[in-house]
Amino acid sequence: MRIPLDPPPGLWAEDTSHAAAGRWADGSNVRFWRGRPQVIGGWERLTGQALNGVCRGAFGWTDRAGIQTFAFGTHTGLQVWRGGGLYDITPVGLAPGLVDGAGGQGFGTGTYSSGNFSEPAAGDIFPRSWSFGAWGETLLASPRGGTLVAWGNNPAAVATPVVGAPLQITQILTAPTDQVFALGCNEEVSGRFNPLCLRHSSVRKSGEWTTGPATTAREYILPGGGRIVGGRVIGSSLLVWTNHALFLGSFVGSVGQPWRFDRVGERCGLIGPQAAAVAGQSAYWLGPDLQFYRYDLGGAAEVLPCSVRRDMADNLAASQGDKICASTISLYGEVRWDYPDQRDGVENSRYVLFSTLDGAWSRGEMSRTAMIDAGPAAHPVGVDPQGAMFHHERGQSADGSGFSWFIETADQVMDEDRTVMARGIWPDIADQVGPVKLSFFSRLTPQGEVVASGPFALVPGQARADFRATGRFFRIRFAGNSAPTACRIGRPVFNVELAGSR
Repeated sequence: MRIPLDPPPGLWAEDTSHAAAGRWADGSNVRFWRGRPQVIGGWERLTGQALNGVCRGAFGWTDRAGIQTFAFGTHTGLQVWRGGGLYDITPVGLAPGLVDGAGGQGFGTGTYSSGNFSEPAAGDIFPRSWSFGAWGETLLASPRGGTLVAWGNNPAAVATPVVGAPLQITQILTAPTDQVFALGCNEEVSGRFNPLCLRHSSVRKSGEWTTGPATTAREYILPGGGRIVGGRVIGSSLLVWTNHALFLGSFVGSVGQPWRFDRVGERCGLIGPQAAAVAGQSAYWLGPDLQFYRYDLGGAAEVLPCSVRRDMADNLAASQGDKICASTISLYGEVRWDYPDQRDGVENSRYVLFSTLDGAWSRGEMSRTAMIDAGPAAHPVGVDPQGAMFHHERGQSADGSGFSWFIETADQVMDEDRTVMARGIWPDIADQVGPVKLSFFSRLTPQGEVVASGPFALVPGQARADFRATGRFFRIRFAGNSAPTACRIGRPVFNVELAGSR
């Protein structure tokens, strides 16, 4: 008889292979697009030059002349790629920040019994990250814990501090009302840093931060304790996360209080300043509890069920959550989180991927510390820990070299009382470039000895492949590692025979 292989989209890695029977169970560098698995696109170097330092923040925009520009914030400074050249625009006097985090000194994150329960230390123990915004043609940037700086698209000049802006800022945002927000900053009157203080500039005046009847600059203090971790623009509103809660900022236009901030989520804070992304009218983020969350504009924050969460949560490098970087890949309707896995060290080395179109999760191994979606550029841009910059979803190789991918099913079961002999396959693979290797892993019982068969090489256009593999439970694996490499797996059909009941 002939049996098609047709699991539903998405990896299901939270159960045993037998409990997840009939699903895809594991994979790397394979996404689900319109219900079927396909290899992700390749990447190509943006330039032969490399950044100085580890990048933790990137931003893209174009000026009035249409010149594409990217800003990259590293632990040592600020650089821009413009018109094919890489320029150092680090503000004068900016000292290098930390590469790695040490966690807070609260319970479970720092040294034993130091600091206040679940609260951060007063010192700078976070890896340096950057936040950005565009003010017309001007780049606005801020290193975490530093002030606001501006750069006017002149490669011969460096970024300079914005006079009047708070001196210590956790993150900046540029609001749709042409106001710059400082999230977590110095209070105006006392000058003391308040981790729950928000201040914004006057409308269309990035350097006017003094509140008064003649300005539209204002100050707010969020309730509830903790600290502001980060924020994002969503539609015409703002989202601000503390380490405990989520607030929605709405523009009301009142002279005394132009903005209002309402709590729209409890116990759903943000793990790090780069760990949230907005796709359309929805925000997605990872919380300190290592749960994924979603907020739809006008609704309430809710847990986003994740079928590959366990492996990420169990292996996240200790005290390095501030390195997690969320981004979107609008071409495929995806949200991606790059994170540091302790099996690889303390730097970002793996990612999880969520499809907003069909709810499918996938994952992969790739070292990226910052990502920018396509929009200003034709392709997403990513940066690795060594400072190399790449166009993503471009080509079918890893900058000319091969990259590894695979996807594997959980148990495929026909009849638990009888053994089955698989005798061959009719491949159904579209857009294949390079060989695809097919392997079988069979067992007679759920925890029995695994017998591997293969790998069997499938070449593009191959009509059928003959082999033999016997068992009651089968895991089926497709894999590749060539340059170039690509494929989309459809509905392959296996030729099988029922055997004995031993």
